[in-house]
Amino acid sequence: MGIDAHVASFVAEIEAGLAARFAKIDEIAAVNQLKILSAMQDARLGDSHFNDSTGYGYHDEGREVLEKIFAKIFRAEAALVRPQLISGTHALAAALFGNLRPGDTLFSPVGKPYDTLESVIGIRDAAGSLAEFGVKYRQSDLLGDGGFDYEKIRAALADEPKMATIQRSKGYSWRKSFTPSEIRELILFIRQNSPRTIILVDNCYGEFVASDEPVEADLLAGSLIKNPGGGIAPGGGYVVGKAEYVEAAATRLTAPGLGSAVGPTLGMTRTLLQGLFLAPQVVSAALKGAVLAAAVFSKMGFDVNPGVFDARSDIVQAIKLGRPEAVLAFCRGVQAAAPVDSYVTPIAAPMPGYSHGVVMAGGTFVQGSSIELSADAPMREPYIVYFQGGLTAAHSRAGVVFAADEVFKLRT
Repeated sequence: MGIDAHVASFVAEIEAGLAARFAKIDEIAAVNQLKILSAMQDARLGDSHFNDSTGYGYHDEGREVLEKIFAKIFRAEAALVRPQLISGTHALAAALFGNLRPGDTLFSPVGKPYDTLESVIGIRDAAGSLAEFGVKYRQSDLLGDGGFDYEKIRAALADEPKMATIQRSKGYSWRKSFTPSEIRELILFIRQNSPRTIILVDNCYGEFVASDEPVEADLLAGSLIKNPGGGIAPGGGYVVGKAEYVEAAATRLTAPGLGSAVGPTLGMTRTLLQGLFLAPQVVSAALKGAVLAAAVFSKMGFDVNPGVFDARSDIVQAIKLGRPEAVLAFCRGVQAAAPVDSYVTPIAAPMPGYSHGVVMAGGTFVQGSSIELSADAPMREPYIVYFQGGLTAAHSRAGVVFAADEVFKLRT
């Protein structure tokens, strides 16, 4: 397939030294597989639950079982799992708008959120933002080492903000992604200092990466075209947590008085459940690709985050390439390794919800699915590319090989 033999052998040699690291990833996948299996069995999932619903979707037993399974997995009182939630940003927006009112304060103890949420919150001007509806926003930036600034967080909590939002994944930043145990510690601190504050965790990219989840939060939200959809779900998102807060999100998604009682599954129930069942193995494949990418590109002299043997809390591998040409070369390699649109050359372009031009590589079976092999980068200094996904370990590996080959060509 046109890959330089030296590049292929270079990657293979590095991969041979990662067997123990990959074995740990497999152990976590096994734990999560049993967790999902147990939830499906406890819910008495049956073939009859795969029937679809249309129109209003009243009394959809398959949807009810699907949401019961999600609630069980995340140890939550209730779940909202719907194809009508089009993305992680949409799921988070439903949770935010559903539970915040004019005059309330939203607080982020982990710095500025992911780019697409800036418009939702109103950090960046956008019609219909929380700021436009009179919701105030404050944040506490992280310490230089990426840790929580507890003194500033304590000061911000003195006014008892209505909601605190914690982003698990690094997003388009160079910070570490927070582990469930780190999030648990932060949640405990918030509760000690402001017990009435609702705590929302943006769980995107993090599901099933560890053997546990940040279930201590009042709300968790994410996308089904990332980890929990297993690469099978054609769309959708979820919100899980305390019943009253989940129902408030459902009311925002549908309408007051309707809430979670409506919403047709349109024949997607079986696919969503099958994707969930496959998710631990798909996530493990993506993680192996991320670890391999970290090992290969650090060996090539680039800074990577996280490192090969660092604890991981999401599937995203950040690589600091330092110049736009290298970012475009990396993305060309990932695109060339795609099963869909492999002939396309990715370029930077404006994207809805982003403040800079973004280059996105990923020929995916589901449009925008970042549990499938993909890479993206905002075209701004210090030119960091974010690599993720891969439905199989072999395809994740191919993405690393193709990307390394393109970057090697650029250097020579």
